[in-house]
Order: sequence, then C-alpha cells, then structure tokens
Amino acid sequence: QVQLVESGGGLVQAGGSLRLSCAASGSTSGSIFSVASMGWYRQTPGKERALVATITSGGHPNYAESVKGRFTISRDNAKNTVYLQMNSLKPEDTGVYCCKMTYYVAYWGQGTQVTVSS
Repeated sequence: QVQLVESGGGLVQAGGSLRLSCAASGSTSGSIFSVASMGWYRQTPGKERALVATITSGGHPNYAESVKGRFTISRDNAKNTVYLQMNSLKPEDTGVYCCKMTYYVAYWGQGTQVTVSS
C-alpha cells in the first residue's frame, strides 16, 4: 500500500515563500512512485478542492493559471518525494494543500495547512 505525508506548511506574510514536501512510503511506494503522476490540490472552506499543479512521471509540469510564474512543482524519485515551491505568496493562496499520487488508482495525503497573511 501507499501512504502520502505532506509537510512544510505554515504561516507566512504575503510576498513570502514556502516549500511543501510530500513523501510517499509503504510496501509498494518504491516500485510505483517513479511511474506515478503526482499533484498538489488546495482545499478551502466552502469551495471544491482545486488543482494547483501536477507533474508527470517524466517530469512534465502543469499549473493552475492562478499560480503560474509563482509556484514550481518538482520531484525526486530517489527520495519518493514531490515538492511545491511557492513564491510571492498571496492571501488567496491560503488553504490545505493535499498531495495526490495517481497510478491506476488515486492516493491522497492528509494535507498541510498554508496560511498567508495580508
């Protein structure tokens, strides 16, 4: 099975930066991480979970329009970890950031809170 654990969230002032990490573990994580698609999604109260960024197994990234030029998604297959570098943060970036792994089925982490103050 696969478990995903996010870290790196916190409270930051507008204009600041955070780097989120999502580490995959479990009996099958080592064999499937390198061929899985990874993504970051943001949850906010009263709104649907929204895609922030994805990265394919080959390293090709895709971003929501609202974060283009500010966020960078990357992966380190040797560490079974995906990252989200968030720069020039805005209050509207606030939310719970959840990691997703897709390999035939989808796996979700519990999320890490990001709060951006104005």
